[in-house]
Amino acid sequence: MLAEAALVLGVWLQLAAGQEAPGQGPQPSISNSEGDILLLLDSSGSVSYYEFSKVKEFMWDLMQPFTFGPNDVQTSIIHISTTPTMEFPFDRYLSRGTVQQAIRNTRQLMGDTNTGKALSFAKEKLFSNDAGARPDVPKVLVWVTDGFSSDDISEPMQLLKDMGVTVFIVSTGRGNYLELSAAASQPPEKHLHFVDVDDLPIITKELRDAMLDVIQANRLRVVDITSSSFRLTWPQLLSQETGYYTLQYAPTDDLAAKRTTQVSGAHTSLTLSNLAPETTYEVALVPESNVHYFPPQTIRVTTLAEEISPAQILISDSRPHSFQVSWAPTPDSVTSYQVLYGPLRGDSAQLLEVDGTHNSTVVENLAPNTTYLVTVTAIYSSGKEKSLSAKACTQEEGSKVRHLRFEDLGSNTLKASWDAADGKVLGYRVRCRRQTGPSSLISVSPHIHSVLLTDMAPGTTNKVCVKSMYKDQPGKGLCRMVHMQPEQYSS
Repeated sequence: MLAEAALVLGVWLQLAAGQEAPGQGPQPSISNSEGDILLLLDSSGSVSYYEFSKVKEFMWDLMQPFTFGPNDVQTSIIHISTTPTMEFPFDRYLSRGTVQQAIRNTRQLMGDTNTGKALSFAKEKLFSNDAGARPDVPKVLVWVTDGFSSDDISEPMQLLKDMGVTVFIVSTGRGNYLELSAAASQPPEKHLHFVDVDDLPIITKELRDAMLDVIQANRLRVVDITSSSFRLTWPQLLSQETGYYTLQYAPTDDLAAKRTTQVSGAHTSLTLSNLAPETTYEVALVPESNVHYFPPQTIRVTTLAEEISPAQILISDSRPHSFQVSWAPTPDSVTSYQVLYGPLRGDSAQLLEVDGTHNSTVVENLAPNTTYLVTVTAIYSSGKEKSLSAKACTQEEGSKVRHLRFEDLGSNTLKASWDAADGKVLGYRVRCRRQTGPSSLISVSPHIHSVLLTDMAPGTTNKVCVKSMYKDQPGKGLCRMVHMQPEQYSS
């Protein structure tokens, strides 16, 4: 346990000092990575002996920190020449010393630069048991080139990528950027490098870190990153009975503010929350076990920018006494919302509390035909508040005409009268459906509350409806059946 504590302390001291591994020299060991890495080496006559030697040094510096073995990283070299040749299969050298010696002993073959043939050959070997390749592990191809090829590379390279191979390209010459960026895995800024052969050490760590993103399937990973949280996942190294995990994390610019938490050995994930937005954190996972030793794993994570909420407000489903208020977005960092509303022309206001997981609410018990000012305030877990306001209007109340009555004026004429409806009435519509003869529709101004209906045949039963009209919607109609007296003849 003392040795483990010392190692963890060393990791955090190194982070606090901002140390990074140089491109050359001894590197810290990288464990818990698994994958088959194929080094595609330009061994043709277009490469000078000096360049060939420099590329070999670069390949060893690139591979040096990895742990080699049947359950870790395996590597192989294929020569680009007139005829492609495999220097050694994946499963031949399974230690740093033997891999280093094998790379040093690699000799230049000369010949033509038939890269396309070498890629087709690589496709066979990367998935061949005879070449020591393993199924179901990540496949990585690292191609160091002077930018020249005698044959086409596009088709065999695409086939490799279609089979799940991640392609990294390092150009030490004047290669065609468009051709090489299409050949490399996407995005090219992560998988394609242009560098002079003497400056290869500059890109060693960056390239290795990008490779680690592919082959560290058994390492500490981060998913579900937000502005205030992220979730860590790791392989099942322990069990409930064999130990526990210690997780340590802190902002890179304030490692003294390190926080520590522990979970049982049965866990394989943990969500860290209440984090600062747009902040880079250093995270260390320390397996604590009395049965086996597992080295600490570290990862660097940057939280997302804080979403501004509310960024927009939508008023919908407006009615005379209610409307719905919706807003967006709803980030995890918001704990609750406050909805403040009141008449625009007035000094009264009411407050609604809404849970931070919701993005809408219905405001009720409002006055009809009234403009309201609505303010939505997001309350963040950090204590910050952000507000946005909008206007909302209730509908006019569609009231019903009251007391519809009739008076027979003779000469086939009927007078229809009614009492005024409530609200700001724009007018009234009177529809008469006659038993005989055409129907009629009469519109009158809001201060008129009666009309004369003519051509009402004696002895007929007719339907008369009166409806009040408002700005946004009609009111409820009031209808009655009216019977006209039959004609009376004198004897």
